[in-house]
Amino acid sequence: MESATAPQAQQAAPPPRLREAYNAELRGQLIERFGYTSPMQAPTLDKIVLNMGVGEAKQNTQMLEAATEQLALISGQAPSVRKAKKSVASFKVREGMPVGLAVTLRRARMWEFFDRLISISIPRIRDFRGLNPRSFDGRGNYSMGVREQIIFPEIDYDSIDEVRGLDVIIVTTGATDVEAFALLDGLGMPFAADGRPGEVDKAAEEEEERRKEEARQRAEAEEAALEQLKEENPDAYAKPEKPEEGEEGEDGEGSDGGEGGDSGGQAKKDDAAGGQDSDDSKGGS
Repeated sequence: MESATAPQAQQAAPPPRLREAYNAELRGQLIERFGYTSPMQAPTLDKIVLNMGVGEAKQNTQMLEAATEQLALISGQAPSVRKAKKSVASFKVREGMPVGLAVTLRRARMWEFFDRLISISIPRIRDFRGLNPRSFDGRGNYSMGVREQIIFPEIDYDSIDEVRGLDVIIVTTGATDVEAFALLDGLGMPFAADGRPGEVDKAAEEEEERRKEEARQRAEAEEAALEQLKEENPDAYAKPEKPEEGEEGEDGEGSDGGEGGDSGGQAKKDDAAGGQDSDDSKGGS
């Protein structure tokens, strides 16, 4: 009896469902869509990183242990404690103090966690309207935030000490956001309809057209108001008339003559003053 059950216990776990679906269907679709010359160029999942801030748990050992246990249940792997690299007095953080937890998932655990995330956990988010498709980082990696850890079925709501959030970073081998989005969308990630990479944002186009129309109407209204003011008070907006060339020349000559007369009178006064000074000097001698 024991010898019959031993081989069953040592059987290998079944391969992840999403990885089999990717190898069978999605990889070929991506190669055909983007024109890859080799199957190795097709984007795939590289790793998934989970980060959880511990908050007040940095000063409470029991809270840190509870957060560690919860993240281990969610990921199926023991998390590593992230410690502060330097002291910050305003945050009451000292160097070496635990400030967060992190888990990096690869290979089979990564595919299994991703399957549970999109199939069970994300649909349990309250008031869910689709994931934000603008959360790519420009290099084919996607980040999302989870406000409550209770969306994961591994967490018992009655046994938690407090509600904690965590960040989920999905790292892909895609070179661009368009390739990474095609991969995650093909795997079943529920993205919202607006703002998808590689698609024209209709809402942004409509907003730009509305702004252009408002600017055109404003310019037309200002021009109409200016024309109305010109009709009501034409003298204020009339251009000054330029003087004729003949009148300007006569005025210029008269002014020059006056200046010449003034300079001549000044010269005579200087001569008279000089003569008087010479007479005085003779009388003194």
